[in-house]
Amino acid sequence: MAMLLTVLAVMGCGLIAGLFFAFSTAVMGALGQLSPAAGITAMQRINRVIVNPLFLGVFFGTGALCLLLMVMAVPWRGETFWLVLGGASYLVGSLGITLICNVPLNHRLAHVAAESREADIVWADYRERWVWWNHLRTVFSLLATASLALSL
Repeated sequence: MAMLLTVLAVMGCGLIAGLFFAFSTAVMGALGQLSPAAGITAMQRINRVIVNPLFLGVFFGTGALCLLLMVMAVPWRGETFWLVLGGASYLVGSLGITLICNVPLNHRLAHVAAESREADIVWADYRERWVWWNHLRTVFSLLATASLALSL
């Protein structure tokens, strides 16, 4: 059972890492080439669309699997280090950064009028900060994927 749960967690971490990687390497760069009004409008739409049962199930379900695997890792076995590192990386670096850093930025952007005078400044600041946090959660999600895979 632990092996199946670990495989599912590896798959979930990999999916989330891939999503974050796509945003870091393509999506945000493309949105940055649009006018601030168009970029803001597109990102506001993305932020609404991504809150769906499939994404939320994978995102939070993977967190639940990581937490369960970390609890199951006690008593300490040989693969415990990798399970704990992988689980903690996902919980802190993917879920934590998302909820504490990226989501609040998204909420602030949701209240910006795309055609407002300050849209240029808000959009530039948002992209810089959001992408930095996204790069970090990409790295943590990849670390989680690799660590959990090594535990197998």
